[in-house]
Parts: sequence; structure tokens; C-alpha cells
Amino acid sequence: FVVAAKDLRIELRSRIGVSQVLPFGFVVLMLLAFGLSPDPRLQEQVGPGLFWAAVCFAAVLLAQRSVGLELRRGSLDAMRMSGLDPGGLFVGKAAAVSLQLMVLEAALGVGMVVLYGVSLSDIGEVIAAGVLGAAGLGAAGVLYATMAATLGARETLIPLLLLPVLAPVVLAAAQVWAVAGGIEPGGHPWLALLGAFVVVYVAAGVVCYGALLEAN
Repeated sequence: FVVAAKDLRIELRSRIGVSQVLPFGFVVLMLLAFGLSPDPRLQEQVGPGLFWAAVCFAAVLLAQRSVGLELRRGSLDAMRMSGLDPGGLFVGKAAAVSLQLMVLEAALGVGMVVLYGVSLSDIGEVIAAGVLGAAGLGAAGVLYATMAATLGARETLIPLLLLPVLAPVVLAAAQVWAVAGGIEPGGHPWLALLGAFVVVYVAAGVVCYGALLEAN
């Protein structure tokens, strides 16, 4: 809780999420909308996948910034020597990124209605997918951004390492949204798969984060 609150205070003061990451997400949605056929039915069908693609790209930026702040200030060394539980440090940083992603999802959801005319009937599944998707993207983002920080060339390695790992989360979350919009049948198996990926990424981060701090 202390680590998550610290990261969120930094973001509230800097307003990077509002001034840069959120506009970036809207730009991605707009560019993808302009690149598609003007057929409203087609746009509604592909809308969930494009939404989660935009969230995925924003997650890369937020994870890169979360770890980059610690590197510039030398805070990773301080956290390593603090004696605090590395698993708790990881969960705190992942939670801060996930909460920012949830806010981003809510804002981009409005853009989805305006740009693609998406209508979602099962709001419960949509909210569940949003929460689980943000948790999975945040956990994997912090884990792999920290891993890239130990290897050098952080700016280029983070997307290269992270995007393939985020693909299952994006696929499962997009399928849940497609089901909620009546585009695809069945949704609970995809929601369960999404939850399984979240558990795996969080568990991997809790186990491995201490070793990554030591290697940095």
C-alpha cells in the first residue's frame, strides 16, 4: 500500500497520465478507426480488439515510466537495501500501474462508444474483464520492465519483451468484450482464462522481483 500510494502521488503531481498517456490512447483509437472501413458493422465487430490494443500500448508506456522513475532516482537500490519484502514492493508498483490503466479504460470506453458505436449488454463481464485485464497488464508490465532494466537498452527492450507476454491478456479481454457486445458466443471460459493469466503474472512477479532487484 505504501509503494502504490507513493507511485500514485507521483503520477497525480506530474499528470503524465492525463497529459500524455490518455491522449496517446485516444490517438491510437482514432488512427485505427480511420484506417478501417467506414462500415459501422465492421467497426463494431473489431472495436473490442482495437480497444484492448490501445490499452496494451498505454500499459507499456506506464510500466516503462514506473520503472524508469526508480532508475533515475536510484530508488531501486534503496528499495533493495530497505529490507522490505520484494513481493510487496512488486505488488505495490503493479497495483499503481493497474489503477491507472483502469482509469484509462473508463475514459477510452467513452471513445469506443463515440468512434465505433459499440454497445455492451453484459456490463458485469465488461467490468470484470477491465479489472482483470488491468491487473494482468500492470503485473506483467512492471515485471518485464524491471527485467529489461537489468539488461540495458531499456527503451527498446521493454516493448520487445513485453508485447508478446501481454498478447494473451489482450486476446482474452477482447473476447470477453466481444461476447458482452453480442459479437461472439460464450464468455465465461475467456474470463476464467484471463483470471488464470493474472494469477500467473502476479505469482511470477512476487517470486522473481527480489532476484531482479538484486541483478539491477
